[in-house]
Amino acid sequence: QLVEFGGGLVQAGGSVRLSCVGSGRTFSDYGVGWFRQRPGKEREFVASISRAGTKVDYKESVKGRSTISRDNAKNTVDLVINWLKPEDTAVYLCAAKITVTGAVISSSRGYDVWGQGTQVTVST
Repeated sequence: QLVEFGGGLVQAGGSVRLSCVGSGRTFSDYGVGWFRQRPGKEREFVASISRAGTKVDYKESVKGRSTISRDNAKNTVDLVINWLKPEDTAVYLCAAKITVTGAVISSSRGYDVWGQGTQVTVST
């Protein structure tokens, strides 16, 4: 099970820290990804991190202003997005997949456990 925390209303140019907390299985077995869903748009990849946290990947439009990290002792994966833009407004969801290797997965089809999502709204 995954639960997201940290969404809310943020001014453009500000930052948000989203947390994904897992339970029920050995969290370090899972690669984790963050996705977002904007109104009327397809779900899109934002960032992902390997099970040990040694590999990361980012969507091009958030690269350089985002950081994904994990603390397996706390069963948590965090996503920080800086310099928020109105187009970052979306429901942000985390997802997890048991991975044998230290792979990062950017396709939503690669994940089989999903959280409910948390709304991030960026105001101008």
